[in-house]
Amino acid sequence: MKLGSKQMVDEFTRYGMPQWFRVITGLLEIAGAALLVAGIWNNSLVAIGGWLLAVIMVGAVITHLRIKDPVSKIGMPIILIILTLVVLFIK
Repeated sequence: MKLGSKQMVDEFTRYGMPQWFRVITGLLEIAGAALLVAGIWNNSLVAIGGWLLAVIMVGAVITHLRIKDPVSKIGMPIILIILTLVVLFIK
């Protein structure tokens, strides 16, 4: 069974991170998204999912800064942090 695209495998290799970390990161992102959706019916799940996704994206920004990626690669995680925080504060 194949988990992940070649691009993501290559990116995590470039980050100097093991492939198991890529899988865990993906599973946590899916869990965070599921918690946000479940938060439609339960506000506390929004908080858990939102903070989980925000922490993952902060980690992404730190990783991109650590390997000296261009600002264009850092933009998307920053936008996702902002959107996640907006959802947290609205909910």
